[in-house]
This record gives sequence, structure tokens and C-alpha cells, in this order.
Amino acid sequence: MKTVMLPFLGKTPLLAAALGLFALVGFATQPAAAEERAKDLFGAKKLPAATSAQSIGFYSKGCFAGGVAIPMDGPTWEVMRPSRNRRWGHPTMIAVIEKLSRDAAADGWPGLLIGDISQPRGGPMMTGHASHQIGLDADIWLTPMPSHPLSMAQRESMSATLMVDEKTHLVKDALWTPAHTRLLKRAASYSQVERILVNPGIKKKLCDTVKGDRSWLRKVRPFWGHDYHFHMRIGCQPGSPGCKAQEATPDDDGCGKPLAWWFTQEPWRPNKNPDAPKARDLMTMANLPRECRAVLDAPAPASAEAATYHGGGAPVAVAPEPEAPSLPATAASGTAGLPSAVNAFTATPEIGAPLPRPRPPGN
Repeated sequence: MKTVMLPFLGKTPLLAAALGLFALVGFATQPAAAEERAKDLFGAKKLPAATSAQSIGFYSKGCFAGGVAIPMDGPTWEVMRPSRNRRWGHPTMIAVIEKLSRDAAADGWPGLLIGDISQPRGGPMMTGHASHQIGLDADIWLTPMPSHPLSMAQRESMSATLMVDEKTHLVKDALWTPAHTRLLKRAASYSQVERILVNPGIKKKLCDTVKGDRSWLRKVRPFWGHDYHFHMRIGCQPGSPGCKAQEATPDDDGCGKPLAWWFTQEPWRPNKNPDAPKARDLMTMANLPRECRAVLDAPAPASAEAATYHGGGAPVAVAPEPEAPSLPATAASGTAGLPSAVNAFTATPEIGAPLPRPRPPGN
């Protein structure tokens, strides 16, 4: 850095003024540099905020309260990578995942291997996703659940199946089965599910092979990655006035010109600035909705088990006595939160994903 030398004029007021200016500039830059990153604050929370359930902000810039965990094991699912502690979501998200596991099993899928949902209170993650911040996203592996229970060590180390050829961006035909198509169709059939992200090659496989009713293909959108799992996203739920919805998905099946773009060179060109910091590495609490500070400060339930969803209604995490307060009125204005017996499958607006955009830093 070039050092600026001020001429000594023998006038101490001028020198004092110059030094004072430098001091003010330095002071102004210190708070931003010293402010703790939001990912560190949210990543440190091991349990959810014990308040009524609500999602705050956007999928890639927000948080959520009243989260519940899906059990590590169920009759038709197993949680993968448990050490990440990302099996938390809005109660409706967890209910949808469990319903999908049961319905998919009835359709012939052996069971779901569940990847990342969200951190206990959402927010930006230490690693990985740009989204998954408001409890309304979930990753489901395209690898079926094995017939034998997986140990915790296996869940941490077992690799998912890569379904797409990385050179051609096309599905590996030897791996794709009609059961994969049925699984995605079942997920898209729920009114709460607004979009499903898959690798462009998987979208093309569906476009080339699905016969009869193709309306559900509208929800299945191509995106970078997602070659060993699909990303299921539900819409903003009742009781979340601060939740920001996605853009509307086009009404067609998405098998035309937007899909063709993914099979040109443009989407796969190297990143021009690969060393640029990711948004999660720069995001501070000032970048998130102000209600997220209350989410961080809210009390936690007594244990993870106390906030684990076991079906029936929409559970709300309860803090130890005294009873935990709700979030401030600014975060919950116009609503009393989710009632204990709310229907987890209330219809939501049919909104989804925009057309392809430049490559983002994550999903």
C-alpha cells in the first residue's frame, strides 16, 4: 500500500486535523470488520428457537423459529450425515418429507435417504448451501434406502450414487429406473411443493420419457449440481408473514428452450472469479431480516427429542419452564402462529423457480 506523506508546515493544527481524519476513517471501518458472521452464530446453535413456527426472509437470506427435527430413523427413511445437525425444518416441511417417504414406499421406492434440511434455527450454513435458510428446503438422495439399517458410521461415510455423466451431462441409463421417475412425480404432486431442483440431465430424461400427464414436470427445474439428490422446496406457510416467496414457475413443462440452454457451452464455462468469497462467508446479522436476532436470542427446548416431529398435527418446540415467549410482534404481526392441530397440507400458491440465471455460488 502506498504511504501518503503530508508536508510538515510547522502548523500543528493542520497535522492534528490530518491525523484526526485518518483516525475517523479507521474507526468507521472497524465495526464492519469486527462484526461476527451470521453463519458462525447460527452454526453454533444446536437446538431450535422454542417459539411458534415461522419462516423469516428468503430461502437464501433468512432464518426460522419453532423448528422441529425429523427422527433419525423411521419405517421408510433414514437421516444421512447426522453429525451436520441439519435435520431441522418448519413443521410442515418435516411433515411433507415423512408423507413422501410413506407414499413413495407405497409406490415401490424402498425408502428415503434424507440429506440436509436446515440448521436448528436456519440461517446461513458453515459450509455447503446458499439456501436451506428458512426451513423450507430439503435434499433427498436418489439412492434408495438399503434393506438393512445403516450404522451411524455408514451414514457419515456412505457415498450417494452419481446419476449423471459429468462430461455429457446426461443421465446414466444403467442407473435410472422408472422408480426414480415415480419418486419425483410423487414429490411434485403435493400442493405444498413448489419446485424440485434436479441436474439438467435428469430433467431431460424426464422430458424424454414421461408419457401421459406431464403437468407435474413444471415443478421440476434444472440446476447445477443435484446429480445425486433432488432438492425439494415448499412455499411460505401460514403464520410466516415475513417469508418471501419465489418467482412464479412457467406454466409449461419446462422441456423447451430453457432446458436446451443447459446443453450449450454457456452454463459450464469456468467461473471467471473462482476465488471470490461466497455470500455466506460475508453475511452478517445486518444482512438478514432484523427478526433473526430475536430468533438467535430465543430460548431453546429442553432437548432435541423435545422438538422432534413424531407425526400428527404440527408440533411446536416447547422451552423448559417458564414458557417461552413468541417472537416480537414485528415478526408475527397479523398472525397467532400455527395452532397445534393445524393441517400440515394446507394448499399454498403455485409458485416456483425463475428461468436460468448465471451460475450462483451454491444452492
